[in-house]
Amino acid sequence: MRWLVTGAHGMLGQDLVALLRERGEDVTAADREHVDITDAAAVDAAVAGVDVVVNCAAWTAVDDAETSEGAAFTVNAVGAERLAAAAGRHGARLVQISTDYVFDGHADTPYAEDAEVAPRSAYGRTKAAGEWAVRAGAPDHLVVRTAWLYGAGGPCFPKTIARVARERGGLDVVDDQVGQPTWTVDLAALVVRLVDAGAPAGVYHGTSSGRTSWHGFAQAIVGAAGMDPQIVRPTTSEAFERPAPRPAYSVLGHDALRAAGVEPIGDWAERWEQAAPSVLAGR
Repeated sequence: MRWLVTGAHGMLGQDLVALLRERGEDVTAADREHVDITDAAAVDAAVAGVDVVVNCAAWTAVDDAETSEGAAFTVNAVGAERLAAAAGRHGARLVQISTDYVFDGHADTPYAEDAEVAPRSAYGRTKAAGEWAVRAGAPDHLVVRTAWLYGAGGPCFPKTIARVARERGGLDVVDDQVGQPTWTVDLAALVVRLVDAGAPAGVYHGTSSGRTSWHGFAQAIVGAAGMDPQIVRPTTSEAFERPAPRPAYSVLGHDALRAAGVEPIGDWAERWEQAAPSVLAGR
């Protein structure tokens, strides 16, 4: 198969391209300078002859989106619409990477794939619009929502926590936001497994299993970095006010994966243990 990966220089894109090349796939790794996903003509030319398009390109600056929603919409929604239209014309399967921010974060049980979206932030609204555009324009689509992503190929929570812990000897991390830390290597593998399985068009959740708080994750990070986890102190979201609201509950269910015969990603703590050496070392 021929693959096109947009946003290929990002944290997820790097791991996906590496995996596809290890498998011997014909893959085009495209970033903004190669394919502007908001340019319909450029997108159409890039998608022609491709079997699978994976859209890893996104405006991910959550706080900046609050004051630049139009610019975020252009990338996250208009860009997705351009890719969907081209994929529909050329008969390609489109994999759209989305986010837990499409939900309001007020649940207390894992969000199902068909749960009502109710984004509370500009970023969430633009990503929800991108999901809608993909479902409307690309009949053969996979919308894969993820959350709390980390990886070796870019800035991420584990790298920041390990650095700050070393520099300061201790730090405060919120313990009232719960989610599923997810390694980009695992998400890349899940995307490939979904395509290999010929999963039905629809929405899937690409997160690790289990759950923890940011505080719990930070303690695991500090421990993996060879420091005492107790130097990470719990605090509340109110102590760290940000321009964009963060979901208090970002646990996503995996029933659609199981229905498609695809095993969800393993428990977050076990996956972090495997990921920690490469993520903390960086590239």
